[in-house]
Amino acid sequence: MTNERMPAAADADALDAPDTLVEHIERVLTTLPEQDLTLHDIVEAVGPDSLMLLTIFLSLIFLVPVSIPGVSTAFGLAIVLIGLTRTFQRKPWLPQRIARRRLAAAPLRAGLQRATVWLHRIDRLSRPHRWPWLSSHGPATLCNNLALVFAGLLLMMPFGLIPFSNTLPALAVIFLSAGMMQRDGLALLLGYLAVCLTLLYFALLLTAGGATLLELWNWIG
Repeated sequence: MTNERMPAAADADALDAPDTLVEHIERVLTTLPEQDLTLHDIVEAVGPDSLMLLTIFLSLIFLVPVSIPGVSTAFGLAIVLIGLTRTFQRKPWLPQRIARRRLAAAPLRAGLQRATVWLHRIDRLSRPHRWPWLSSHGPATLCNNLALVFAGLLLMMPFGLIPFSNTLPALAVIFLSAGMMQRDGLALLLGYLAVCLTLLYFALLLTAGGATLLELWNWIG
């Protein structure tokens, strides 16, 4: 990470028109390359000062069943790094190996367009400046940023082929990001709830997997 401080505009995630999250995402989709694209292309399309909008964009693809190898690792790591830059108030930075990794544009674009249906629903739930004490500066902001980092780590877990294993942490990232963008306490609480549900789901997966392996071991023995 660089030692430079983030500019005030980036820290506040000030966004220009259009007004809604869906309109922002749809505008970004129109600017993406038609052929293979990179994470750097996505960052450029979203804009360097719109960090929370970028995390929402990176999470949308996991709301629909689209199989693109390596996406959860690359996008999850990007979300973790964005959360860390907000936590330590530094400028955004991505490893070149991740930023320049080429992804198939066609399935990514199709998945993102289908996922905007979910974003419409989330957008209707979000209200600016609701329960502002949950998004105020200080301990609340620190907890929210750390929760975003943790949700990004959960998104990177190697359970991608299991249903909902990427969807739940992606919802956590989206709600947390929307809550921080719009200072919406309810959206933040939904983000924390999605993190808890993800932990519970992963615990059940690990418990079931361990029991299956034990039964198999006993059967072999």
